[in-house]
Amino acid sequence: MSLPFNIAIDGHSSCGKSTIAKSIASKYGMRYIDTGAMYRAITLYCMRQGIIKNKVVDLQKLIISLDDIKINFNFNLSTNQSETCLNRENVEQLIRGFEVSDNVSIVAQIQIVREKLIILQQEIGKQGNVVMDGRDIGSKVFPDAKLKFFVTAKAKVRAKRRYDEMITNGEDVTLEEVLTNLNKRDEQDTNRKHNPLIKSEGAIVLDNSELSLSQQNQFINQIIKTKLSE
Repeated sequence: MSLPFNIAIDGHSSCGKSTIAKSIASKYGMRYIDTGAMYRAITLYCMRQGIIKNKVVDLQKLIISLDDIKINFNFNLSTNQSETCLNRENVEQLIRGFEVSDNVSIVAQIQIVREKLIILQQEIGKQGNVVMDGRDIGSKVFPDAKLKFFVTAKAKVRAKRRYDEMITNGEDVTLEEVLTNLNKRDEQDTNRKHNPLIKSEGAIVLDNSELSLSQQNQFINQIIKTKLSE
């Protein structure tokens, strides 16, 4: 079953947007696009090329390099997961590390980066039947999406989820470091000059601080069923 509309999912860092989007994509046969992974991939490229040093971006060098950055998603049949590729290299695990997380909001604030990715995301959306998550999907990428969600959770809850994930992946990090990084990203995302994180018009708020995955999915699926019946 596919859906006759796109779904936009926005929300704070580490609130489970990707988990929600993947679940919807799997249940309804939609194409899932992780826009956060796109910004992370560009951040990784900048780190590797020395474009970002000590939290400062060499804007001219970045502008020159943008056309050399190619991002796409490959579906891994063995894991049943979509994986992010940067210039044909699978960087799915590399972009989830703490260092990339600590720099991604800086890169994501840059207008020319956002313009490049929004154009790409909108082109993908023209195909329809897409579920996309990020920070400005409902407000900028798919402002006319038939269904929008704004996902959030308490900062300490989000930090603990992210910490557990990073420890499982072998990261050497403390819960305090993760919480500090998350609060900083929230501040940067909501206060940046270009396309800040906001609850877009018509978006349905989902606070999953105290919801199980089952309860969350039940809530979302009921909303989708209601939308389909309209």
